[in-house]
Amino acid sequence: MGQCGITSSKTVLVFLNLIFWAAAGILCYVGAYVFITYDDYDHFFEDVYTLIPAVIIIAVGALLFLIGLIGCCATVRESHCGLTTFVVILLLVFMTEVAVVVLGYIYRAKVENEVNTSIMKVYDEYNGTNSNAQSRAIDYIQRQLQCCGIHNFSDWKHTHWYEESKNNSVPISCCKIAGCTGSLTHPEDLYQEGCEALVVKKLQEIMMYVIWTALTFAAIQMLGMLCACVVLCRRSKDPAYELLISGGTIA
Repeated sequence: MGQCGITSSKTVLVFLNLIFWAAAGILCYVGAYVFITYDDYDHFFEDVYTLIPAVIIIAVGALLFLIGLIGCCATVRESHCGLTTFVVILLLVFMTEVAVVVLGYIYRAKVENEVNTSIMKVYDEYNGTNSNAQSRAIDYIQRQLQCCGIHNFSDWKHTHWYEESKNNSVPISCCKIAGCTGSLTHPEDLYQEGCEALVVKKLQEIMMYVIWTALTFAAIQMLGMLCACVVLCRRSKDPAYELLISGGTIA
Protein backbone atom coordinates (compact mmCIF):
# COMPACT_ATOMS: atom_id res chain seq x y z
CA MET A 1 0.00 0.00 0.00
CA GLY A 2 2.88 2.34 0.91
CA GLN A 3 4.67 1.50 -2.37
CA CYS A 4 1.48 2.31 -4.28
CA GLY A 5 1.26 5.68 -2.53
CA ILE A 6 4.86 6.51 -3.47
CA THR A 7 4.37 5.45 -7.10
CA SER A 8 1.19 7.54 -7.41
CA SER A 9 2.90 10.57 -5.85
CA LYS A 10 5.89 10.19 -8.16
CA THR A 11 3.64 9.96 -11.22
CA VAL A 12 1.74 13.07 -10.22
CA LEU A 13 5.00 14.84 -9.41
CA VAL A 14 6.52 14.11 -12.84
CA PHE A 15 3.29 15.33 -14.48
CA LEU A 16 3.34 18.50 -12.34
CA ASN A 17 6.93 19.22 -13.36
CA LEU A 18 5.83 19.16 -16.98
CA ILE A 19 3.06 21.59 -16.02
CA PHE A 20 5.68 23.79 -14.33
CA TRP A 21 7.51 24.13 -17.65
CA ALA A 22 4.28 25.14 -19.37
CA ALA A 23 3.48 27.46 -16.46
CA ALA A 24 6.87 29.14 -16.83
CA GLY A 25 6.02 30.12 -20.38
CA ILE A 26 2.55 31.33 -19.40
CA LEU A 27 3.87 33.41 -16.50
CA CYS A 28 6.50 35.05 -18.70
CA TYR A 29 3.81 35.77 -21.31
CA VAL A 30 1.50 37.38 -18.73
CA GLY A 31 4.35 39.49 -17.34
CA ALA A 32 5.38 40.61 -20.83
CA TYR A 33 1.73 41.43 -21.66
CA VAL A 34 1.55 43.70 -18.61
CA PHE A 35 4.74 45.50 -19.69
CA ILE A 36 3.48 46.01 -23.24
CA THR A 37 0.11 47.30 -22.00
CA TYR A 38 1.86 49.59 -19.51
CA ASP A 39 3.75 51.13 -22.42
CA ASP A 40 0.41 52.00 -24.06
CA TYR A 41 -1.17 53.41 -20.88
CA ASP A 42 1.83 54.73 -18.93
CA HIS A 43 0.78 58.36 -19.42
CA PHE A 44 -2.33 57.73 -17.33
CA PHE A 45 -0.62 56.67 -14.13
CA GLU A 46 2.70 57.81 -12.69
CA ASP A 47 3.42 55.05 -10.16
CA VAL A 48 5.97 52.79 -11.88
CA TYR A 49 5.79 50.47 -8.86
CA THR A 50 2.58 49.15 -10.40
CA LEU A 51 4.90 47.03 -12.56
CA ILE A 52 6.39 45.23 -9.55
CA PRO A 53 3.91 42.29 -9.74
CA ALA A 54 4.76 41.88 -13.44
CA VAL A 55 8.51 41.90 -12.74
CA ILE A 56 8.09 39.30 -9.99
CA ILE A 57 5.89 37.06 -12.11
CA ILE A 58 8.44 37.04 -14.97
CA ALA A 59 11.18 36.15 -12.47
CA VAL A 60 9.00 33.35 -11.09
CA GLY A 61 8.36 32.10 -14.62
CA ALA A 62 12.11 31.92 -15.31
CA LEU A 63 12.66 30.13 -11.99
CA LEU A 64 9.96 27.57 -12.80
CA PHE A 65 12.02 26.31 -15.74
CA LEU A 66 14.79 25.47 -13.27
CA ILE A 67 12.32 24.01 -10.76
CA GLY A 68 10.84 21.72 -13.40
CA LEU A 69 14.30 20.43 -14.30
CA ILE A 70 15.27 19.83 -10.66
CA GLY A 71 11.92 18.21 -9.91
CA CYS A 72 12.06 15.79 -12.85
CA CYS A 73 15.64 14.70 -12.14
CA ALA A 74 15.04 14.35 -8.40
CA THR A 75 11.80 12.38 -8.92
CA VAL A 76 13.20 9.97 -11.50
CA ARG A 77 16.39 9.35 -9.48
CA GLU A 78 14.47 9.51 -6.19
CA SER A 79 17.17 11.74 -4.75
CA HIS A 80 16.44 12.75 -1.15
CA CYS A 81 18.63 15.84 -1.48
CA GLY A 82 17.10 16.77 -4.83
CA LEU A 83 13.53 16.39 -3.61
CA THR A 84 14.29 18.40 -0.48
CA THR A 85 15.79 21.19 -2.61
CA PHE A 86 12.76 20.99 -4.89
CA VAL A 87 10.35 21.42 -1.96
CA VAL A 88 12.31 24.34 -0.48
CA ILE A 89 12.46 26.20 -3.81
CA LEU A 90 8.77 25.55 -4.42
CA LEU A 91 7.96 26.93 -0.99
CA LEU A 92 9.94 30.10 -1.70
CA VAL A 93 8.24 30.52 -5.07
CA PHE A 94 4.85 29.90 -3.46
CA MET A 95 5.53 32.68 -0.92
CA THR A 96 6.62 34.95 -3.77
CA GLU A 97 3.39 34.32 -5.65
CA VAL A 98 1.38 35.09 -2.53
CA ALA A 99 3.28 38.41 -2.43
CA VAL A 100 2.34 38.99 -6.08
CA VAL A 101 -1.34 38.46 -5.24
CA VAL A 102 -1.17 40.90 -2.31
CA LEU A 103 0.68 43.54 -4.35
CA GLY A 104 -1.73 43.00 -7.24
CA TYR A 105 -4.71 43.80 -5.04
CA ILE A 106 -2.94 46.84 -3.57
CA TYR A 107 -2.06 48.33 -6.95
CA ARG A 108 -5.41 47.39 -8.44
CA ALA A 109 -7.05 49.56 -5.78
CA LYS A 110 -4.67 52.44 -6.58
CA VAL A 111 -5.29 52.42 -10.34
CA GLU A 112 -8.47 54.53 -10.20
CA ASN A 113 -6.87 57.32 -8.15
CA GLU A 114 -3.80 57.29 -10.39
CA VAL A 115 -5.86 57.62 -13.57
CA ASN A 116 -8.18 60.26 -12.09
CA THR A 117 -5.17 62.36 -11.10
CA SER A 118 -3.28 62.19 -14.39
CA ILE A 119 -5.83 61.92 -17.19
CA MET A 120 -6.83 65.61 -17.17
CA LYS A 121 -3.18 66.62 -17.45
CA VAL A 122 -2.66 64.28 -20.41
CA TYR A 123 -5.68 65.67 -22.26
CA ASP A 124 -4.50 69.24 -21.63
CA GLU A 125 -1.14 68.41 -23.23
CA TYR A 126 -2.76 66.98 -26.38
CA ASN A 127 -1.78 68.89 -29.55
CA GLY A 128 -2.88 66.46 -32.27
CA THR A 129 0.60 65.77 -33.68
CA ASN A 130 2.15 62.31 -33.97
CA SER A 131 5.40 63.61 -32.48
CA ASN A 132 3.64 64.37 -29.18
CA ALA A 133 3.60 61.33 -26.85
CA GLN A 134 0.42 62.44 -25.07
CA SER A 135 -1.37 62.86 -28.40
CA ARG A 136 -0.37 59.39 -29.55
CA ALA A 137 -1.49 57.90 -26.21
CA ILE A 138 -4.91 59.59 -26.32
CA ASP A 139 -5.56 58.77 -29.97
CA TYR A 140 -4.58 55.16 -29.26
CA ILE A 141 -6.91 54.65 -26.30
CA GLN A 142 -9.82 56.45 -27.98
CA ARG A 143 -9.58 54.12 -30.97
CA GLN A 144 -8.74 51.03 -28.93
CA LEU A 145 -11.38 51.51 -26.22
CA GLN A 146 -13.89 53.27 -28.50
CA CYS A 147 -14.29 56.28 -26.24
CA CYS A 148 -14.02 60.04 -26.48
CA GLY A 149 -13.00 62.60 -23.88
CA ILE A 150 -12.63 62.01 -20.16
CA HIS A 151 -16.31 61.52 -19.28
CA ASN A 152 -17.77 62.15 -22.76
CA PHE A 153 -16.88 63.97 -25.98
CA SER A 154 -17.93 67.38 -24.58
CA ASP A 155 -14.84 67.36 -22.34
CA TRP A 156 -12.77 68.31 -25.37
CA LYS A 157 -14.31 71.81 -25.24
CA HIS A 158 -12.25 72.49 -22.11
CA THR A 159 -8.86 71.55 -23.58
CA HIS A 160 -6.12 73.83 -24.97
CA TRP A 161 -6.23 71.94 -28.27
CA TYR A 162 -9.94 72.79 -28.77
CA GLU A 163 -9.41 76.45 -27.91
CA GLU A 164 -6.49 76.75 -30.32
CA SER A 165 -8.06 74.83 -33.21
CA LYS A 166 -11.32 76.85 -33.08
CA ASN A 167 -13.09 74.49 -35.47
CA ASN A 168 -15.75 73.11 -33.11
CA SER A 169 -14.52 69.55 -33.45
CA VAL A 170 -12.85 66.76 -31.54
CA PRO A 171 -9.95 64.53 -32.71
CA ILE A 172 -10.77 62.09 -35.49
CA SER A 173 -9.87 59.26 -33.12
CA CYS A 174 -13.27 59.97 -31.52
CA CYS A 175 -15.07 59.00 -34.73
CA LYS A 176 -16.94 55.72 -34.85
CA ILE A 177 -17.85 55.78 -38.57
CA ALA A 178 -15.89 56.33 -41.78
CA GLY A 179 -16.03 59.83 -43.25
CA CYS A 180 -16.47 61.47 -39.84
CA THR A 181 -14.52 64.71 -39.36
CA GLY A 182 -14.95 64.96 -35.60
CA SER A 183 -17.36 67.87 -35.90
CA LEU A 184 -19.50 68.48 -32.80
CA THR A 185 -22.40 69.37 -35.09
CA HIS A 186 -22.76 65.60 -35.67
CA PRO A 187 -22.38 64.09 -32.20
CA GLU A 188 -24.05 60.87 -33.36
CA ASP A 189 -20.85 60.11 -35.33
CA LEU A 190 -18.73 60.17 -32.16
CA TYR A 191 -18.08 57.65 -29.41
CA GLN A 192 -20.40 58.53 -26.55
CA GLU A 193 -18.58 56.94 -23.63
CA GLY A 194 -15.73 58.69 -21.80
CA CYS A 195 -12.25 57.16 -21.60
CA GLU A 196 -11.51 57.56 -17.89
CA ALA A 197 -13.73 54.71 -16.69
CA LEU A 198 -12.63 52.44 -19.53
CA VAL A 199 -8.92 53.03 -18.89
CA VAL A 200 -9.44 52.21 -15.19
CA LYS A 201 -11.39 49.09 -16.11
CA LYS A 202 -8.71 47.94 -18.59
CA LEU A 203 -5.85 48.40 -16.13
CA GLN A 204 -7.74 46.68 -13.33
CA GLU A 205 -8.53 43.75 -15.64
CA ILE A 206 -4.83 43.41 -16.46
CA MET A 207 -3.96 43.37 -12.76
CA MET A 208 -6.60 40.68 -12.21
CA TYR A 209 -4.96 38.55 -14.91
CA VAL A 210 -1.75 38.73 -12.89
CA ILE A 211 -3.55 37.91 -9.63
CA TRP A 212 -5.48 34.92 -11.00
CA THR A 213 -2.41 33.59 -12.80
CA ALA A 214 -0.38 33.75 -9.60
CA LEU A 215 -3.17 32.10 -7.57
CA THR A 216 -3.63 29.29 -10.09
CA PHE A 217 0.03 28.33 -10.19
CA ALA A 218 0.42 28.77 -6.45
CA ALA A 219 -2.26 26.08 -6.04
CA ILE A 220 -0.40 23.79 -8.48
CA GLN A 221 2.83 24.35 -6.57
CA MET A 222 1.13 23.39 -3.32
CA LEU A 223 0.16 20.08 -4.91
CA GLY A 224 3.75 19.62 -6.09
CA MET A 225 5.09 20.23 -2.58
CA LEU A 226 2.55 17.80 -1.13
CA CYS A 227 3.54 15.01 -3.55
CA ALA A 228 7.25 15.57 -2.96
CA CYS A 229 6.69 15.48 0.80
CA VAL A 230 4.74 12.20 0.47
CA VAL A 231 7.67 10.59 -1.37
CA LEU A 232 10.18 11.92 1.18
CA CYS A 233 8.12 10.82 4.17
CA ARG A 234 7.45 7.34 2.75
CA ARG A 235 11.13 6.81 2.08
CA SER A 236 12.18 7.85 5.56
CA LYS A 237 9.52 5.66 7.25
CA ASP A 238 9.87 2.55 5.09
CA PRO A 239 13.25 0.77 5.57
CA ALA A 240 12.22 -1.95 3.12
CA TYR A 241 11.74 0.66 0.40
CA GLU A 242 15.17 2.17 1.15
CA LEU A 243 16.74 -1.29 0.91
CA LEU A 244 15.00 -1.94 -2.39
CA ILE A 245 16.20 1.36 -3.85
CA SER A 246 19.79 0.72 -2.74
CA GLY A 247 19.79 -2.64 -4.52
CA GLY A 248 19.54 -4.91 -1.47
CA THR A 249 17.15 -7.74 -0.83
CA ILE A 250 14.41 -8.06 1.64
CA ALA A 251 14.63 -11.10 3.92
